[in-house]
Amino acid sequence: MCGIAGAYHWPDGGPLTDRLTKCLTHRGPDGSGRYDHRAGTGEVHLGHRRLSIIDLSETGAQPMVAEGLALTYNGELYNAPELRVELEAKGVKFRGTSDTEVLLRAWREWGTDCLPRLRGMFAFGVFDERTGELVLVRDQLGIKPLFFVRRGGGVVFSSELKALAGELGGELRLDEAALIASLLYYWVPDSRCAYREAEKLQPGTWARFRPDGTCERGSYWSLRQVAEEGAAYTGDVDLHAVIADSTSKHLLSDVPVATFLSGGLDSSYLTALAARQTPGISAYTIGFRAEDAKFEAMPDDLKYARIVAKRFGVDLHEIEIAPQVLDLLPRMTYHLDEPIGDPAAINSFLICSAAREAGVKVLLSGMGADELFAGYRKHFANQLALRYQRVPGPVRRPIGAVVDRLPVASASRGYRTVRFAKRFLSFAELPEETAFRRSYTMYDRGELLDLVNPDLAAEVDDVLTEHADTYNDNALTDYVNRMCLADSRMFLPGLNLAYTDRSTMAASTEVRTPFVDVEVVKAAFRVPGNKKIVGRQGKAALKEAALAILPKEIVYRPKGLFSAPLRAWMSRDLAPLVREVVNEGVLVESGFLRRDALRKLVAEDAAGQQDRAKHLWHILTLEYWYRGAQAAAASSS
Repeated sequence: MCGIAGAYHWPDGGPLTDRLTKCLTHRGPDGSGRYDHRAGTGEVHLGHRRLSIIDLSETGAQPMVAEGLALTYNGELYNAPELRVELEAKGVKFRGTSDTEVLLRAWREWGTDCLPRLRGMFAFGVFDERTGELVLVRDQLGIKPLFFVRRGGGVVFSSELKALAGELGGELRLDEAALIASLLYYWVPDSRCAYREAEKLQPGTWARFRPDGTCERGSYWSLRQVAEEGAAYTGDVDLHAVIADSTSKHLLSDVPVATFLSGGLDSSYLTALAARQTPGISAYTIGFRAEDAKFEAMPDDLKYARIVAKRFGVDLHEIEIAPQVLDLLPRMTYHLDEPIGDPAAINSFLICSAAREAGVKVLLSGMGADELFAGYRKHFANQLALRYQRVPGPVRRPIGAVVDRLPVASASRGYRTVRFAKRFLSFAELPEETAFRRSYTMYDRGELLDLVNPDLAAEVDDVLTEHADTYNDNALTDYVNRMCLADSRMFLPGLNLAYTDRSTMAASTEVRTPFVDVEVVKAAFRVPGNKKIVGRQGKAALKEAALAILPKEIVYRPKGLFSAPLRAWMSRDLAPLVREVVNEGVLVESGFLRRDALRKLVAEDAAGQQDRAKHLWHILTLEYWYRGAQAAAASSS
């Protein structure tokens, strides 16, 4: 895992590439390199920061140059051994054992046709000295990021947006629609970028830049197509075999690999599989201050993590999360690149920091299972809403009135059941796509319009239309798999994979996600929705597969939460900061957000009638991000 950057047909591209690469040092503290070459009438410069995982010798150093190709690559190819054997059978000679060299030789052999063959996570730039062309590529599912800015016929790219903003901030304009999207979702969708002039290369695509200034784009993998092909599949699916194979491949490494172990189904399943292949493997788990966990009514995940560790001989490391939130908030906002309001990023960063201090560079995460196998409460809730809509109106109305009057918290604790009930009733009677959106986003249209500058009404509607277009862009007749597909296209790359990459690389660690694997995804969409949600049980098919190795008390335990005690933080640690941001923040002073609307959120939360903790947390992250964007623009002007 590494950090990559580069410039093509860009003024002073060499020094710029050096500065971009230096900004990525945390992604690759083990080494650095730069490649320079003529490209038609201009030049290309490729930069690299190395986190040594496979082939720790100099034969794995980057940028790697061979046979007229130069490659700067961030990622891991889990099928590199198989590809290597195939290439050697064709007479290809290798100098070292890195997957980087496998990718380089595969590109020389097959060009873009090699891309559908790759199984892993990656973003890379490859330059062909013969043609003078630069090609940028991103993995099928959007695990690894790649940002770029085009100007004329040139392009500059980086693993992180902050590097580009730090150098080009004075030339970049904030995209207000992207910031509105972040308010709606509490993250910026992968289809958008916080700056108008910057782009994210989309998952499963490539972009080819030529010396004549033209750019060609192509797609080599489609999640929608995989889902639709899966719907037509009528055979049996051995999920356990597919997941076990993926986990085994994700253990490929020349350095020790550990796991996240929350005690929930997903991390327990992967940890158990990994422990069978690597006896005594280390795992890292988190706990919270007792008073915070009680206030948030959080389940005791540590108990289940200990059960798994004992049963499978795992070396468990427990980390208590009692963070200095006021210090971590601006730090994490910086590392997350865009405004992302999920406090789980803090958990990931602290776990990986502890692992790194213990000498661990690589960890496995259960990320992705909920999206693919309908494991979130929203999946069951949306299905339940269909039945609720059949309840006569005279019965529904009194239920809503009673729930609306119930408090979500007292002075000493929160009431999770009430929060869930209020959330459910906020979308239960809406049409399918709107209900799904409201089940996991922060505001409805009216609330968004009240929150932001009135001149931005068109941008609000653009953001809502984009969600509807994405949700409806498929031919699936299976309601549950429609939700899973929407999550896998939006929620997974836009939030979960994004914060996982940024927060863990901030600690100079590589996190791998065996569920977010092309073969697991294919298998997941071959499972019909009525086997994913059975009765009140979400993720039913995955649970059945996990019984092959896990005890029932783990498989069927109450769902855990990889989150944070937000209500406790907001009511204690962060209360003064909330007041400052609402009354004097740059978002309010700039006119982007409306002070009265923010004060209403604070009042509703303080009264205990509505749970606005997540809303206010994201306002804080957006405020800090906005301050950072202003500083970057000023320093690079």
